[in-house]
Amino acid sequence: MAPAVRARGVTKSFGEVVALDGVDLDVASGQVHGLVGPNGAGKTTLLGLLLGLAVADRGRLEILGAPVGRTLAVPDGVAGFVDGPGLYPSLTARQNLSALALLRGLDAGRTGGVDGALEQVGLTDVADDRVRGFSLGMRQRLGLAAALLTKPQLLVLDEPANGLDPAGKHHVHRVLTELAAVGTAVVLSSHHMDELAVLCSEVTILAVGRVVFSGPVSKLAAEGGELDYRVVTSDAEAALRVASETPSLCVLVDRGQRPDAEALVVRGPVPALDELVVRLVQAGVAVRELGPVVPPLEAALLALTGTETVPEQTAEVV
Repeated sequence: MAPAVRARGVTKSFGEVVALDGVDLDVASGQVHGLVGPNGAGKTTLLGLLLGLAVADRGRLEILGAPVGRTLAVPDGVAGFVDGPGLYPSLTARQNLSALALLRGLDAGRTGGVDGALEQVGLTDVADDRVRGFSLGMRQRLGLAAALLTKPQLLVLDEPANGLDPAGKHHVHRVLTELAAVGTAVVLSSHHMDELAVLCSEVTILAVGRVVFSGPVSKLAAEGGELDYRVVTSDAEAALRVASETPSLCVLVDRGQRPDAEALVVRGPVPALDELVVRLVQAGVAVRELGPVVPPLEAALLALTGTETVPEQTAEVV
């Protein structure tokens, strides 16, 4: 089966600014694929190419098995939004979807599609409310409903969880997971690595228009190298002594965020952290808190894009 998206050497410039520089991308059907990177990395430009809002200057792009040429068009079966969904604020949620269905050539009298999309994203109760009164999260969900009207084979979303409360985020995550389960390919951008860890099977990281990583999320987590962990114990002085004697650990003392608990921050590979826990228990020191200062996926992202993971002013080496 042909991949939902296949890009090879895709390049796009705006004047002297190179937004994408030889980008390769593969997205399989039935996969939720994350697209991440710093601001200005080229994520929005790439999403725009997938939606037919822009054309590449060079390279090859295939969507749903069909080559995309030098025109603003993509095959049927592609839907989504970038920079937020375009909605009519003076119309209700149902009227917005009905108007979009008519513009897309769907049967205007077939209200089941509109009502079904509203129910799918959890907006049935506000279907007849005007969109001008919607929160950012509600507009995001209505934009998703609009994209679902055509039952897309490729769904492209720009920060779909932006503005969502925890319940709304969980609802959207469930919708995307269910779509992938029936074969829809989903490409989404996000600045939230925890969201990617939950949703995505694979991710692509862009930095200054180039791919610096593309592959399974589990492989990305391993790219972060040594991580920093905050450790709070029942005996800070003893914990510092034990940690200092643990091989392969660099001990940092946190002076910024938990001065009352005198938390330690230690840097090292996971086996060294395991050894630290064993030694603390053997020394009779209780571990009350243990966790990464920066989540593993975020640490990998920062490492791959050349960003510091721990501000120098919050910790000092001992």
